[in-house]
Amino acid sequence: MTLPAFSRPTPSDMRRSMGRFTTGVAVVSAEDSDGEPCGMTISSLTSVSLDPAIILVSLTHGSRTTEAVEAGGRFAVSILSSRQEAVARRFATRGGARFEGLPCDRTACGLPVVADALAHLECTVHSAHDIGDHRVFYGDVSELRWRDGTGLVFYSGRFGDFRDFGHDEVPWLF
Repeated sequence: MTLPAFSRPTPSDMRRSMGRFTTGVAVVSAEDSDGEPCGMTISSLTSVSLDPAIILVSLTHGSRTTEAVEAGGRFAVSILSSRQEAVARRFATRGGARFEGLPCDRTACGLPVVADALAHLECTVHSAHDIGDHRVFYGDVSELRWRDGTGLVFYSGRFGDFRDFGHDEVPWLF
């Protein structure tokens, strides 16, 4: 199949193009100024540094979660398992009490995290920058925990899971 000609990116073309990049799925959570938990589903999460441990998350301008992270200076990340598609969908909708009736745990500093996720990271905001229609937060990871399992992935507007080709683990050089 031949690719079409290059063109200036529109928001929908950008979404379709970046949808070809398979990502993991996570929930970023915080507490708002009233102490109420808030959160949103993200696929824009990356490890920036291993030592010190720093991650990057990109959150939509104007969302309650973005405002809570900005005001509180801290956030948590729950990396979802392949069995948590319903949680991802719940936190991807606008408005509502997303944590209501949802089993959750708390980090060492009291932030809400999704129970049974594959990993939880508690972060203090290192720095933040406005980039286009998002606010990018760099987080110093202060605490974390993880367990084995299969992660939830997102590709071309669909959820799925990782299929292992049966190869040995790739030995990273660190």
